[in-house]
Amino acid sequence: MGLDGKHAVVTGGGTGTGAAIAAELARAGARVTVLGRREAPLREVAEQHRFIGWFTCDVTDAAAVRAAFDRARGLNGPVGVVVANAGAAESTPFGQMTAEGFRSMLEVNLGGVFNAFQAGFADMEAAGEGRMIAIASTAGLKGYPYVAGYCAAKHGVVGLTRALAMELGRSGITVNAICPGFIETPMLDRSIANICDKTGLSRDAAAKSLRKGNPQDRFIQVDEVAGAVRWLCSGAARSVNGHTLALTGGEI
Repeated sequence: MGLDGKHAVVTGGGTGTGAAIAAELARAGARVTVLGRREAPLREVAEQHRFIGWFTCDVTDAAAVRAAFDRARGLNGPVGVVVANAGAAESTPFGQMTAEGFRSMLEVNLGGVFNAFQAGFADMEAAGEGRMIAIASTAGLKGYPYVAGYCAAKHGVVGLTRALAMELGRSGITVNAICPGFIETPMLDRSIANICDKTGLSRDAAAKSLRKGNPQDRFIQVDEVAGAVRWLCSGAARSVNGHTLALTGGEI
């Protein structure tokens, strides 16, 4: 398994981590399709590299994901790599959480991974090789306060990854999850702003409160996640299956 000429689909590929992953895979020789809900950022990512295409879809809509993958195949051929990166986080005390809010966290963070993996599975099965990679979180490995829905969903992603790795072990397809700590992206900026709004802390103090769990006292950078994805797609990682790769500076 190498990336030259392989078709990689990246969900949530318009900004932040997804955009960095798309660019990294394109530089490695893959033909890349980025999927997301908003057209403008997808276009911006695609314009950065001639081997990146884009289509809009909502990862919570299974039919829309299948349709987007069909269009992606028309552009770049059979799918050899799926990076399920799309996600969202909401911070709410458990007593104030609604059933609808809980379901929404499961739908985007867990259902979106399932939909993307399933949409790309047939091509990989036919080829006898492939890579399924979920961008999970340390929230899939431990609990955090005020994000019970997010933690539940990310734990589900880890469970899905491990189950598929066992089921597909002889197929030539590997299934892995990357579990970063707090990544310096627009999503993190929103989390910091939410902390400031609810606690009155300054931005620096709020950021420090999130960094304190990392022994390196820093946020994870998008290029670190993108580099990990590239490695998992390589032949050198062909025996890595069902793994949860923690990018945390030693937190986990």
